Amino acid sequence: MDDTQIIARVSATPARRVIGVGTLAALGALLLWLLVAEPPAEIYWQAVLLLLGVAALWMAQMMWRATGRDLILTEHGLSDSSGAMLARVEDIAKVDRSMFAMKPSNGFLIQLNEKQPRAWQPGLWWRMGKRVAVGGVTAGRDTKPMADALSMLVARHKGEAQF
Repeated sequence: MDDTQIIARVSATPARRVIGVGTLAALGALLLWLLVAEPPAEIYWQAVLLLLGVAALWMAQMMWRATGRDLILTEHGLSDSSGAMLARVEDIAKVDRSMFAMKPSNGFLIQLNEKQPRAWQPGLWWRMGKRVAVGGVTAGRDTKPMADALSMLVARHKGEAQF
């Protein structure tokens, strides 16, 4: 990351992080325990339980890693602390915090001008096509000001507002 001034920073709150990861891990452990304690008679149901249990544990591990990162807003755009750029300001068409937007809990949705490669950091953000969704295990008190600041940056870039 360059030495550009950070406008806003969002990270997963510890309690939400533990609850989210713990829930996924408990689901995985429960499915695997069910497979061992009360195995279904059919082999394909055993395979389904094994697959779902391992997938839930894998997702818990992925979520733990992803939620250890921060989201950073600068004049150039929104990125995470690993350096991955979620959206550049010039590529953003709109920032949506409305109630009916398909967005994560306590988060916001970014509409891009062009499709971007798919990416996903469970519990923190995802990008699919022209949409980037931010939130999940983040606190609304942090994401709301970030969304507002990003909206102002986009408006300034489009020449709609003077700051």
